[in-house]
Amino acid sequence: MSEPVDRLPQTRKSYDSAVFEHPDTAPLDLLRQWYDEAADHVREPNAMTVSTLDEWGPSSRIVLLKGLDERGLLFFTDYDSAKGRQLRADPRIAVNFPWQDMERQVRIRGLAEVAAPEDSDAYFAVRPRGSQIGATVSKQSQPVTSREQMQSEYDAAAAEFEGQDVPRPDHWGGFRVRVFEIEFWQGQQNRFHDRWVFRRADGSHDAADLDYASAWEVVRLYP
Repeated sequence: MSEPVDRLPQTRKSYDSAVFEHPDTAPLDLLRQWYDEAADHVREPNAMTVSTLDEWGPSSRIVLLKGLDERGLLFFTDYDSAKGRQLRADPRIAVNFPWQDMERQVRIRGLAEVAAPEDSDAYFAVRPRGSQIGATVSKQSQPVTSREQMQSEYDAAAAEFEGQDVPRPDHWGGFRVRVFEIEFWQGQQNRFHDRWVFRRADGSHDAADLDYASAWEVVRLYP
């Protein structure tokens, strides 16, 4: 019997969702609605693929959304990590929410900006203590000799901060994705999907508040 990877040409799922008609709302309202619906069907609805750029091209990884408002999407990372360095050199960013269980995805393009220190402080304070220690110790994206070395450094930090709050390290904090394009994709029969994209009404690639309806125009795209 062949393995699943050998059956890729025959591997597909038929979609049968309700037709997604013209969205008559600002993009923030629709994104909040779709996220709330995904929370009832998807294991990690806030898991999103974040793509950045370096001199060799795109680089993608999954991170967790930790904030959403009219200014955009907020996530946190090590500023010295690969994505942290890439975003500081080139703020262009793409985000994708792959909500396959709902036959949906949301595709976003924008510009990343470093979050205000108070936003990073507020989120770091509510992280589990173990995650706080891990963020303090980890030199994200850098080579390490062994798992044992990592654990030794973690244990040393845990002992250092025993009985006290773990301060947010300077190298760790948030990025806010300021959006200039957001697409809502709904799977349909025969791969004839519904796609509605919000683009800047003035034709620019400048970011705009997601609740400012007049800043956006909505266009249906061929699947």
